Amino acid sequence: MNLEPYKLYQESIFTKLKQAFEQENQIQLAAKWIAESLKNEGWIYTSGTGHSHMLAEEIFYRAGGFAKVIPILDPPLMLHESASLSTEIERKEGYGEDLIKNFPLSSKDIFIISSNSGRNAVPIEMANFAKSKGAKVIVITNLAHSHSVESRHSSGLKLYQLGDVVLDNFGEIGDASVSISGKKVGATSTVIGVALLQAILVQAAGLLIKEGIDAEIFHSSNGNEGEEINERLISKYKNQIKGL
Repeated sequence: MNLEPYKLYQESIFTKLKQAFEQENQIQLAAKWIAESLKNEGWIYTSGTGHSHMLAEEIFYRAGGFAKVIPILDPPLMLHESASLSTEIERKEGYGEDLIKNFPLSSKDIFIISSNSGRNAVPIEMANFAKSKGAKVIVITNLAHSHSVESRHSSGLKLYQLGDVVLDNFGEIGDASVSISGKKVGATSTVIGVALLQAILVQAAGLLIKEGIDAEIFHSSNGNEGEEINERLISKYKNQIKGL
């Protein structure tokens, strides 16, 4: 029986989600590090280039998410100013290090970096800088794609080689997952990456709450409750988190 294209995409997503959540050791280790970081007054830094920046936005100022998240969101590396230019910039050596060195990462902190291919200079440099400061680096990437291409950084490294823990989104090479008459459509990296990221943070919150530690979680700003909690967290961290 021939399935409708949307059903093919649904099957693809469900298959990849199952594979992604079988990375139990990686999920639990990443969550443990995040819980320990927050317990020791560290921060969660996060970034990504191109569409991967959405994973950084996903956990920033988010209902049900941690307050101590610092996203490194550089407009030229995003898509809303010039999508094609962002592709050029993410390949530019020196840009990533110049960007991240403005943030005071330390051994108390976590750096979460997402890149589907893991081959471009900016995320590689950012991960390398975070490691040099002693921060734990959590990478979300597409290992099949990364293994199929050469690095665009002069070091020859790819992003997964710099991760203290690496989570695979089990995407297709090129990201699109459904073939229709020779055309590939239906990217999966964002859906799977976000699910993995939220799973890690949920696990980390559970670890903190189990120990009786205030996890400092944002509530929905559009609900009837939680405004007081949100305002307290915003007031506490606004001077430390750009964009809050």
